[in-house]
Amino acid sequence: MAAPLFTSPASDDARAAFAAKPRGLVDKVMTVSEAVARFVRDGDYFATGGFGANRIPTAVCHEILRQRKQHLGFSGHTATHDFQILCAGNLTGRGQTLARVDAAYVVGLEARGLSPHARRVMESGALQVAEWSNYTLALRYTAAAMGVPFVPARSLLGTDTLGNCPAKVITCPFTGEKLAAVPALYPDVAAIHVHEADRYGNCRFTGTSVADIDLARASKRVIISCERLVPHDEMRRNPHRTQIPFLCVDAVCEVPFGSYPGNMPGEYFSDEDHLKLWMDVEKDPAAFSQFLEDHIFGVRDFTEYLDLCGGLHRLQALRQRELLLHLGK
Repeated sequence: MAAPLFTSPASDDARAAFAAKPRGLVDKVMTVSEAVARFVRDGDYFATGGFGANRIPTAVCHEILRQRKQHLGFSGHTATHDFQILCAGNLTGRGQTLARVDAAYVVGLEARGLSPHARRVMESGALQVAEWSNYTLALRYTAAAMGVPFVPARSLLGTDTLGNCPAKVITCPFTGEKLAAVPALYPDVAAIHVHEADRYGNCRFTGTSVADIDLARASKRVIISCERLVPHDEMRRNPHRTQIPFLCVDAVCEVPFGSYPGNMPGEYFSDEDHLKLWMDVEKDPAAFSQFLEDHIFGVRDFTEYLDLCGGLHRLQALRQRELLLHLGK
């Protein structure tokens, strides 16, 4: 039996939602708390930008936990620490943050190993799960950004993954070849962390874009967290550098070091010690519960979390490491 399709790929329905979004230059600056309260609703399908532990919207994921959003769908497109954070809302006495997951790469934190708590959550049987490859999950955003209900691909054919996801085998009307029809994914809300944004939501970032340009166009609501706000005139001086335009964006939140403990290309290195701490405390549910109380539920915002993790001194060291300044270069 094929895995369920958690969201409708109907392009006309999505177009109706997009048509209702404002097209004017509206000031969208707000706090992360305000953005999550306004734009993340119980039962929503949520997606994060970035890739692995790189350029992830950590601050938004923390706030989703603090506000106890429930029964979310989630797109696990090489989701490492962001998925690990959201899993902390399951099996910890605070309801069920995650209810259904399109999984391409979750539970693992790459070379760092497997998240013990994320593994408990995935093995609990409380989640509905559909499997994809990283490529085909990205293609789902591509289809949505194009405004079509699916795109054809050769990927998945001949693999066991095809039997564990809702993609369907079709016949090309031009050549008779067998292809996989990969359905569009239109998230209700996405969170993407970028280097710079103006107050209207024009965004730019450096490093690989992964699927974020398509994700911003595929999502019905978009929360942007940024390392720094820049004047709108700066965006207008270099319009070719804007990867995500204002018309896609609903909220802009200035959050310096907002990807911590993940990496931010050209800004700061990942905090491997803190990521290891997460992995270690997760082995003991009681210790993990206290860790969450100390670091997420017991703090007011992400700035307090950063202070607990070493504050400016630690963040400066990570910046030096990213720029190789710690090697004297």
